[in-house]
Formats: sequence, C-alpha cells, structure tokens
Amino acid sequence: MNKKLFITIFSFAFIFFSCKEEKKEVKKEELKISVSASQMKENKVKVNNYVHFDLKTDLSILTEKEKKMLPILFEIAEIMDDIFWKESFGNKEELLSKIKDESTKKLTKINYGVWDRLDGDKVFLDGIGSKPKGANFYPKDMTKKEFESFADKGKNSQYSIIIRKKDGSLENVPYHIAFKNEIKKAVILLKKAAELAEDPGLKNYLKLRANALLTDEYFESDKAWMEMQNNTIDFVVGPIENYEDGLIGKKAAHEAFILIKDKKWSERLKKYAALLPALQKALPVPEEYKKEVPGKNSQLNAYDVIYYAGDCNAGGKTIAINLPNDERIHLSLGSRRLQLKNTMRAKFDNILMPISKVLISEEQRKYINFDAFFSNTMFHEVAHGLGIKETINGKGKVREVLKEKYSTLEEGKADILGLYMVTKLVEMKELDSDLMTNYVTFMAGIFRSIRFGASSSHGKANLLRFNFFKEKGAFFKKEDGTYSIDFEKMQAAMNELSVIILKLQGDGDYEAVAKLMEEKCKIDADLQADLDKLKDIPVDVVFNQGLKVIGL
Repeated sequence: MNKKLFITIFSFAFIFFSCKEEKKEVKKEELKISVSASQMKENKVKVNNYVHFDLKTDLSILTEKEKKMLPILFEIAEIMDDIFWKESFGNKEELLSKIKDESTKKLTKINYGVWDRLDGDKVFLDGIGSKPKGANFYPKDMTKKEFESFADKGKNSQYSIIIRKKDGSLENVPYHIAFKNEIKKAVILLKKAAELAEDPGLKNYLKLRANALLTDEYFESDKAWMEMQNNTIDFVVGPIENYEDGLIGKKAAHEAFILIKDKKWSERLKKYAALLPALQKALPVPEEYKKEVPGKNSQLNAYDVIYYAGDCNAGGKTIAINLPNDERIHLSLGSRRLQLKNTMRAKFDNILMPISKVLISEEQRKYINFDAFFSNTMFHEVAHGLGIKETINGKGKVREVLKEKYSTLEEGKADILGLYMVTKLVEMKELDSDLMTNYVTFMAGIFRSIRFGASSSHGKANLLRFNFFKEKGAFFKKEDGTYSIDFEKMQAAMNELSVIILKLQGDGDYEAVAKLMEEKCKIDADLQADLDKLKDIPVDVVFNQGLKVIGL
C-alpha cells in the first residue's frame, strides 16, 4: 500500500511550572508526522536488528525482605523511565497512542522517541525534523551563545532544565521542581524500600537518595553508595549521565538499574581495584598528567541486572558501569565498577561472536573468548579512574572545559587505557591471560561498538580508535575482506593514542579535541561496506524485564 498514514501529534508540552503564585505555561507545538509504507518496512528491519534477552537471575540468594523490596524498586525505576521520556522526547502516551504501525511503535519505545540512536539519530518517521541536540533540556531554539550569555548561576547545574518564558527570556528550573510529581512518588517509595533493607549501608543509601531527589544535592548519597559494600541488592537511581545533552554536555538524564551482586565473582575481582594507584603512576605521560592519586578504595564487582530504565535503556545497552561521576568522591573514595555479567554474555554470544565470523580472519578467530571480553570491559571501567579530573593549566575541570566533547573522549580514554592496563597487568604477572586473546577480542569489539552509530559517545570513541589504528597499521585487511591485527603495531598505536588522549584531557584543549574527532570519528566507504556485511547480525539487545520475568 503506497498511501501514507498521517499522524498528528501534540508533544513536548509536558511540564507546567509554578514560581511563587505565577503559573508559567509551556506553549504546545503541533507536530505533523507521517509514516509511509516504505518507512514502515524499513522500521521493521530496524526492529529486527535487536535480539531479545530475558533479564533474570537466581533469586534464591535473597532474603524474604529483599524479595519484597524488588517490586518497590521496579516501581521507582518506572518513574525514572517516565522522566527520561520527558527529557528525551516529550509526551510518551500521546505519541505512542497515535502510532498504529507496530514496528514503528516498537522502534519508538526502544529509542525513547522518533530518532534512531544506532543510526546517527536519523528520524524514522516522515515529516519531522532532526533531533534537538539538547534534547528537552533546553528550548529547541536556544543557541550555545544565548546559553553562555544567560546570567543565571544555576544554569550549569547537571540537575536542571532551561525553559523559555513568555517574554522570550530563559529560566533555569531545578529537576525537583520540573518533575515535582514524579519525584514525590519516587521519594515515598525509596523510604518504603529503606524500611525493608536489612543491610545498614543499603538502608542509609536509600534514605539519602530520597533526600537527594528532593534537593538535587547528590554528594552525600553518592558517598553512602560507595560506603555500602555488603549489600546483595544494588540500586542505581536518579539523574546520572550527560550523554543525552549533545548541546552543552552538562545535563544529567534520569535512569535506574536494579542489580543483584555475584559475591563470588566480586571477591575474585577485588585485587585489581587495589592496583589502581600503581597503574596511575605507570601511565606513559609526564608527571603533571598523572599527579592525581585515585582513591584506594575503588571497588570492582560483578552483577546480574534485572532491570534497566530510562537513559541506560535507550538504544544501545551498557554492559558495565563506573560510578559515581563526582570527581570529589573519585579522589577520596574512588569509584565502583559494576560488571554486568548477564548482559555481557548476551552481547558476546549473540553479537560479538557472529561478527568475528564475518570480519575477523579465520586464523585469529581462535583468540576470541568471553574471558577476554569480560577483562577488556572490566578494565575499561577501571580506566575511567585513571588520568586527571582537573586540567594542569588552571582551566578547570576536564568535564566542564571539554563540554559536549568530553563524553566521547572519556570513553575513548577508558577503551584504550583498559587495553593498556590488561597489557601491564600481564607483564606484572597480576593477570593470567594470553594477550592475543585480549587484542583480537578488542578488535572484534570495535566493530560491535561502531555499530552504535555516530550519535553515540561509545560509537564515536570506537570510530576514533579504528581510524587511528588503521593509520598506524595496527591491523591489515586480507584479500578475503577479513581483518588481522599486527600485535606489535597495535601495542605501539595503543601507547601513542593513550598519550594523546591523556594530554588532551590534561590540557583541556577543546579545539584540538574537536579537530581530532572531526578527522577520526567518521565512517569511510570501505568501513561502511564492511559494516553492511553485518546487516543480518543483531546490533544490540532489547530486554524482556519485569516481575514476571524474574519469577515474582
């Protein structure tokens, strides 16, 4: 059928703010969106690019009170999911109710909006514009220049949105006001969950997190989260990462993870976090670029995830976490690296192995295994704690100076230093691994992550590394179209790129970072032809999750 299905949607008018007794209304915008038959067909293909996976684990290790806590945490996570819809797109219910084509509706749910996160945020409905760089954190017509001239001390907060008032001026609105109703419900539920918590650390964290949502002050709850170490259930909740803010790179988006700790695996991983200060000293850069000392109490744990919500559930799914993001806590307490075992296994079996059979040379495929994939991912997260958080020349925090470029460069740093750390630990005899397995698995992982697209910080970081490695001869392409690594050249390229990134961060050189990304974060025709060979392999996973899935 060649007829177009016309859909009229009223969206983005999702918040009414009040300041004292004055009511400020956000003007509705009418969006006319159509879905052609050809677009429906393409959307069906896009949906099939995701493989379904059940998020579950063995709950027999939980106490009865812990099992009673889970439904409450699920409900809180769903509230974070609702807030993220508002941050990323707008009115979820109205949008979904107007889309009749099931594939398009599924794709919309996966992406929390009408832009394909794994295809450079390409719109998958006809008749709608490109995604606003600042999502819904700012007025769509606001420029960077206008933001910079906006005289408000709170505008740089990670925990606020900027709205345009009736007179055309800007106003900064803290999250606890912007999402007042949702926050109120979440706080009540967090306190209810705290009553069921048997572990003192978890109980304290849940109480403080409730207070944090009410005040947008997260330091104390982040500190409490780091201090709790004997809990079986872990709950990451609130505004966390700033990937969604592609305009200024400041605003944190809401999300939630519900996790069950694998205590046996976590015990095995302890020693690596303790080595972080020594690894910092060994970085191949001048002393001023490694003068900060990472917290000695950094933690490395393994988990099974049973729920993803909000930002972390949009598009490509993360397989490991490194939190909190507060540099003050990094320096005093370190950070916690969470390895998400069940999600890792899903991606390794369903995505990485099939990719290797297409693009990695036959003689090197034997080096690809799950242990190397796990190690590379684990040390990626550990590597976030390396380098420095403050520029060496007084410009300020690296995160703030590099603005929207920070996330991509930071992910690139963690990738390359993760492999550097594996190499060093093997040399130090602290890690028992054949480095060829880590290097070849790393190469296959680049192809997996590049498919996340140029709109993803992780995707861009892998493009940067692929093109840098190509330039340095770290791999070569055989006549049959498969890739083989040159171990020595790859190791040299790894060291060289590590130095480049660490110095760019330490110098806070925004212009140089922008130039590097412009040159290296792109897909040429040859690479695109190789990626096209993977069209029948899933790009990522979609989770079947909820109380029924875990058996409650």
